[in-house]
Amino acid sequence: MLLHGDQFARNRALYTADVARQVPPLIDTLADIWADSHPELLDNPGAETMGLSVPELHRQITGHLKHPGFVLVVAYAGGSAVGFGYAFPCSPDYWFGPLVDQVPEGARQERLMGLCELAVRPPWQSQGIGTRLHGALLQAIAPRWSSLLALPSNQRGQDLYARLGYRYAGPYHNTPDGPEFDLLLLHVQAA
Repeated sequence: MLLHGDQFARNRALYTADVARQVPPLIDTLADIWADSHPELLDNPGAETMGLSVPELHRQITGHLKHPGFVLVVAYAGGSAVGFGYAFPCSPDYWFGPLVDQVPEGARQERLMGLCELAVRPPWQSQGIGTRLHGALLQAIAPRWSSLLALPSNQRGQDLYARLGYRYAGPYHNTPDGPEFDLLLLHVQAA
């Protein structure tokens, strides 16, 4: 499913898309948004070795497109993409890996959304766009739990996730020699 920001903001309609066909042409735009919202990673020579780079984002999105239920939301202002988020329903074993026994039982048994990316260009931050993108993903996937990985040093992201209700569940490494992320978890309240 692909949701466009101007469309869901105006009329809350959801648009089904052939993601395997429609998302790849957007990947360069998504990568530009991601790069704009993470300048600290672009200026960090170690970021690419940690898997935090534009080429890695391309690989990540392309790989995640294969997950059933993949949802991408894109926010537009004045005809230009200014933010995006994507997620998909996933199993606790896939998402939590070795931390699966450390998360609440409900997160291991109820519908789980893995939030992979949420990025907004700096001039558009602090205007509620990230919150609306997150809300659209929750609406489209309808999870009981949502989880994401955030760099502890990403203070703007950490602040947003705290406002959205995410709580720290433990440290997480994608690879044995990879960077340490904060595993964050949200129990989604029934509407």
